[in-house]
Amino acid sequence: MIYIKSIFIKLFLITLLILSVIAEDYYTILNVKRHATKQEIRKSYKKLSRKYHPDKNPGDKEAEKKFLKITEAYEVLMDDEKRNIYNKYGKEGLKNKQEQRGNPFSFFNNFNHGGGEEERKGPSIKIDVTVSLKELYLGTTIDVDVNKRMICPHCGGTGANSYNGYATCNICGGTGRKKMQFMLGPGIFQQVQAVCDACGGTGRIIKEKCEFCHGHKVIRGNDIVTFVVEKGMKDGDEIVVEEEAEQAPNTTPGDLIIKIVMQNDEIYTRKGDDLYRSLEISFFESLIGFKRTLYHLDNHEINIERSGITKPNFVIKMPTEGMPKKDGGYGNLYIEVIVLYPESLTDTQYKVIQTHFKA
Repeated sequence: MIYIKSIFIKLFLITLLILSVIAEDYYTILNVKRHATKQEIRKSYKKLSRKYHPDKNPGDKEAEKKFLKITEAYEVLMDDEKRNIYNKYGKEGLKNKQEQRGNPFSFFNNFNHGGGEEERKGPSIKIDVTVSLKELYLGTTIDVDVNKRMICPHCGGTGANSYNGYATCNICGGTGRKKMQFMLGPGIFQQVQAVCDACGGTGRIIKEKCEFCHGHKVIRGNDIVTFVVEKGMKDGDEIVVEEEAEQAPNTTPGDLIIKIVMQNDEIYTRKGDDLYRSLEISFFESLIGFKRTLYHLDNHEINIERSGITKPNFVIKMPTEGMPKKDGGYGNLYIEVIVLYPESLTDTQYKVIQTHFKA
């Protein structure tokens, strides 16, 4: 009985250990698959980092820890060398690599490899998105369907049908670089390394093209991009969603630039930070006064009460009932009063007016 309990405890501890390892897995932290592309990793990181950023979770220690783990995972998985070491040896392999950096001779080991190339950034895409005045007043989140070039999901941007669909480049011998020699003067030569033209620096030539993208590495597709419209934004304002433009292998996607096109409202008109609308009253109300309850863009009530005479086209100013301002506060609401005159008068009405309003 004691022996069985001992086995059970050991199994329980092993299970906890396995679960802790899984929980710390960089791919699990970023919620991506092990063969995820850089674009997929970057997209997931941006989403998670926004969610757990300390500025959005003040005083939340758990969110802060989560954010640090997300950042650590992103830094490793976006670095080809670190990711390769992590895939083979895990965190322990990364620790060993870090310790080796203190070796003064490691510089000479890497000298002839030419170093890593800085990833290029692709062009930006500009689109127009129609936003209602109500959405600009309240602020909102919008999903937009963007048609763009995307990394092939089948081959992950390699262009090959499988992991075995490559052959070593016979020009660079698989290094991805070729050596070039220049004569600087009599008997003086300089040797430099450049990216191999034949394989594009990958060191591999595609033997079997991907059946999905036919070796082009990218496909045309649609992607849902979510962006935030801040309160008070104006017609013509631009929102930049980083790295959501067209994708290409070994290239950081450009930015998606969204231009706001304000949709006209049936009741309210906007001029800068101020709002304008009209209010119809009867001829009788223009003489003795009136009460009205109007409804704003967010449906909150605006109560208006006037006594005495109100002339046609009189403008009522309602402070802080306009649009939200970028630096805080609100603009004003201006209400133009429209007096509706009767189409005709009865004899009695005519006599009353003659009696009481004759100049």
